[in-house]
Amino acid sequence: QVQLVESGGGLVQPGGSLRLSCSASGSIFSINTMGWYRQVPGKERELVAILFTNIGNTNIADSVKGRFTISRDSAKNTVYLQMNSLKPEDTAVYYCNAHIRPGGDWRTTINYWGQGTQVTVSS
Repeated sequence: QVQLVESGGGLVQPGGSLRLSCSASGSIFSINTMGWYRQVPGKERELVAILFTNIGNTNIADSVKGRFTISRDSAKNTVYLQMNSLKPEDTAVYYCNAHIRPGGDWRTTINYWGQGTQVTVSS
């Protein structure tokens, strides 16, 4: 079974930095996209950044552009979110997301979610 596991969240002061990691494991035929979403209570989950693995393009939300960077290590099936100049409004649960063709059913693409990692920006 394919799984996404996030790590790197925590408490940081405004202006600080964190690096989130998300690793995909299990029977995987290919990964089409990997990215990050975030959600705060009372609001919909929103896209933060996404990487289109086949072509290498990235999309980053305007609210974090210039501060956050998404990258990947293809050998480890891992995507990273480098977060710099963090603001209190960045506080949220960050979820890894990936569109994956599993090894047991390569004909279809399945949307997978990680369990989420808490990022809190506070002095």
